[in-house]
Amino acid sequence: QVQLVESGGGLVQAGGSLRLSCAASGRTFSSYGMGWFRQAPGKEREFVAAISLTGGSTYHADSVKGRFTISRDNAKNTVYLQMNGLKPEDTAVYYCAARLDPRYADYAGYDYWGQGTQVTVSS
Repeated sequence: QVQLVESGGGLVQAGGSLRLSCAASGRTFSSYGMGWFRQAPGKEREFVAAISLTGGSTYHADSVKGRFTISRDNAKNTVYLQMNGLKPEDTAVYYCAARLDPRYADYAGYDYWGQGTQVTVSS
């Protein structure tokens, strides 16, 4: 079992930055690939970024590439999402998730999910 708790969301103006954190419980954090997804009102949940077990490989959706960066600290059981150059279309609830499955961009491949943190970007 892995429990995930996100933090760091909030209201920010367009062009601003936020850093989301996701703290994981348990001693097996380093066994899981981690990902961030987001869901805006009336839209499907979409992939944002993912990172491998050791952090050696990262993947970012085209919509956030160059603006967002995923990272992890296995010693702190935490995964991060640094978001720069935020746009109003980034407004959504952001979820972190843990997976054993190699399908990093498919939400069906994730076993555990956090409750989400709201990010709102004003224009």
